[in-house]
Amino acid sequence: MGAPVRPPLHEDHSGDADGYFAAQVALGGSIMPMMARAALLLEFLAIFGGGPVLVVIVRAPLLFQLLLWLGALAAWRLTRNQHPPGLEADGLRRELRAIVLRFVAVALVLVVVTRLAMPEAFFAFPWERPWLWLAVMVGYPLLSAWPQEMLYRRFAYSRYAPLFGSGTGFIAASGLAFGYAHGIFLNPIAVALSAAGGLLFAANFARHRSLTLVWLEHSLYGCLIFTIGLGSFFFTGALWHP
Repeated sequence: MGAPVRPPLHEDHSGDADGYFAAQVALGGSIMPMMARAALLLEFLAIFGGGPVLVVIVRAPLLFQLLLWLGALAAWRLTRNQHPPGLEADGLRRELRAIVLRFVAVALVLVVVTRLAMPEAFFAFPWERPWLWLAVMVGYPLLSAWPQEMLYRRFAYSRYAPLFGSGTGFIAASGLAFGYAHGIFLNPIAVALSAAGGLLFAANFARHRSLTLVWLEHSLYGCLIFTIGLGSFFFTGALWHP
């Protein structure tokens, strides 16, 4: 019986995390030795499990932002040479249309629930502090949504595809880690909403592999949450200044 043949590193995998990772995923990760897989799992747990714990222990606002951006910049550097295939015009239009339709449906539900459950907070932020609200609308997509998507979607897909695969395993790992990370705000609403959003963003990224599209979708939901009155659940002040 001959030795197993490794598939060519770039055969039909030009758009995957890279050719080597794609070959591992295609064989169910069998190429990667058990010890290497264990080390990769420990790395994942250290980064996505240990990071939030450190933030909660130290409770320093600057540390929160510093870890997020250092992690995102490191992730960008590690993945900057990877070029997944771009969507054709028809595919891009379909994805954008789906993003808009999903957003409208989810927004209607969140607006109604917030109005009924938290009438005192409903649209209070833009009404009472319009300039700060405007700053959040501009700053959140750039300073928060982008580094989060770089870490939890692009980097997680690229780095841990040999461990979780590129489908359901990745979606579950990315989404649940994303919800867990929002435990730093010490309330179940932030965790639940973030886990749901993380699963949605991960599923969409696994399909279209576009950081830009998943960043856009994340930005829409984040700005909505702060606008309608749910932002207090995602405010670091609730953690460090109870």
